Amino acid sequence: MTFTHEMMAPVMFAVLALMLLTGFPVAFALAANGMLFAFVGFEMGLLKPELLQALPQRLFGIMGNQVLLAIPFFTFMGIILERSGMAEDLLDTIGQLFGKVRGGIAYAVIFVGALLAATTGVLAASVIAMGLISLPVMLRYGYDAKIASGVICASGTLAQVIPPSLVLIVMADVIGVSVGDMYLGSILPGLMLVGMLAGFIMLVSIFQPHKLPALPDEYRTMRGAVLYKHALFVMVPPLVLIFLVLGTIFIGVATPTEGGAMGAVGALILALLKGRLNMKLMKEASHSTALLSSFVMFILVGSTVFALTFRAVDGDLWVEHLFLQIPGGEMGFIVVVNLIIFLLGFFIDFFEIAFIVLPLLAPVADKLGLDLVWFGVMIGMNMQTSFLTPPFGFALFYLRSVAPKAITTAHIYKGVVPFVIVQLIALVLTISFPALVYTLTGGKKVIDTTNVKIEIPTNDYGSGGGGGIYGNTADPYKQ
Repeated sequence: MTFTHEMMAPVMFAVLALMLLTGFPVAFALAANGMLFAFVGFEMGLLKPELLQALPQRLFGIMGNQVLLAIPFFTFMGIILERSGMAEDLLDTIGQLFGKVRGGIAYAVIFVGALLAATTGVLAASVIAMGLISLPVMLRYGYDAKIASGVICASGTLAQVIPPSLVLIVMADVIGVSVGDMYLGSILPGLMLVGMLAGFIMLVSIFQPHKLPALPDEYRTMRGAVLYKHALFVMVPPLVLIFLVLGTIFIGVATPTEGGAMGAVGALILALLKGRLNMKLMKEASHSTALLSSFVMFILVGSTVFALTFRAVDGDLWVEHLFLQIPGGEMGFIVVVNLIIFLLGFFIDFFEIAFIVLPLLAPVADKLGLDLVWFGVMIGMNMQTSFLTPPFGFALFYLRSVAPKAITTAHIYKGVVPFVIVQLIALVLTISFPALVYTLTGGKKVIDTTNVKIEIPTNDYGSGGGGGIYGNTADPYKQ
């Protein structure tokens, strides 16, 4: 069979999938795939060598993208706050506030998980911090091992959808919407999920009280006015920092990058006031921030090289055509996209999903008339669910790495199942009631779930489809 222009896109995608499954580093797999098929196209006369002249300008555009500066700022802020003991202080204080209530530490983990998500925005930091601090306490006082493991993993994944989530920053940049709008749109779904997790713990404490005992008196070292004063001292500083960072972004006083810079400085001030700012902490935070930022940039560079060739062979049109032919119209597209993202979340990181998959899906969502902010929040809600799902959920491995020997892998796997169900319900509610997202953003109605038509496509993919600006520009949808 003659290798034609129309075959390039599916073959490129298949080779990329094969390279990723073999364990080849994602950034280099993307770049190598793009360059390989660019030269294949040159040799076969399907593409022109001038294609690669656009690559330097695109790479310089990445380096000049100021939105991406928010990633190292928020990462640095989160690491400073987490390693300066803020998470430990919050868990201990809120745990004592809820000490008389059955499941009090579980409630504390959920609320502190939400606060850590709003200050760190990093899944690994949240799960590891709470696993090290709260899991031994819960086990010591008779909590069910499965519930204890599940609530920590579930609370850690809140970092995906509660601002200033790094996921939301990256997705906003990739799909071309405001980071501030993405933050605003995620607030109500995120708070809804926090409430649903707390509601599940309440139900367990009512129907299976032996699994979530109240804390004994000896653990509650502070009471009355002393406890409330201490709680105020511990909780107010991070809340003020959250308000300064997110509030200035929401009202338009600061850009996300400027907000992240303020957050980084604020974290340093809080660590200094606690007497925990030292050279060791600065080195650890700087090193971890540099690693994560480099990881993101290399993946972005690789995805840019891949996208340049993929779009030159009309790969974006090929993907768009595939998704537009899904029966069910908008709802069919939503269902398939969620299944794809859910499965990919088992195997690859959210940065890789954002840079590889979202650029292909967002144009289709836009053509279908879906609100892109809602689309991004939905993807974030989905990814946090996939990161929690056995057997490959990342949150499970993070907890496994710090859990005591009394906690087995089976405990963790069984413990997260009910929380996965809760998160799937939250995802369905976000899809069914898009007003949860666009009430604060002022966006448009997303999808009418009451009027879905199932139509089987009859037309075939056209034989045209040239190489964009580098070949035949025939539109396969007009043929």
